[in-house]
Amino acid sequence: MHQPSARHERGKAMFQQVFGRPPRPGSHPEFLELTVDHLFGEIWTRPHLSVEERELVALTAVTLARTDWELRGHIGAALHLGMEREKIVEVIIQLAYYGGWPVANNGLRVAQEVFAELDGAGGGSEADHDR
Repeated sequence: MHQPSARHERGKAMFQQVFGRPPRPGSHPEFLELTVDHLFGEIWTRPHLSVEERELVALTAVTLARTDWELRGHIGAALHLGMEREKIVEVIIQLAYYGGWPVANNGLRVAQEVFAELDGAGGGSEADHDR
């Protein structure tokens, strides 16, 4: 039987702290395990940056990459960690200068959708897995 490593347990705890829920298995459980073990168990638990600072970095990266699925999740994580909506919007606006107007426009659209869903106006639902 496979015993979870200390790194995996750290990763699960960090994931819970960031997203406010445990990781949920989806159609790619091996990739989720790598994400929990390596990204959240090793990178997110390193010293020198707070969890909130790491989330700001992640939010910036996924906005610039135009990965809407991940952006939605990291907007939710930023809010869960106490970041104000206005700060999220301001980060995305500043990225227009670094990633281009289409990047910022896309990021603002996704943020607006997430905010609307949280306010009960969007009709969307939270994904049932983390890929």
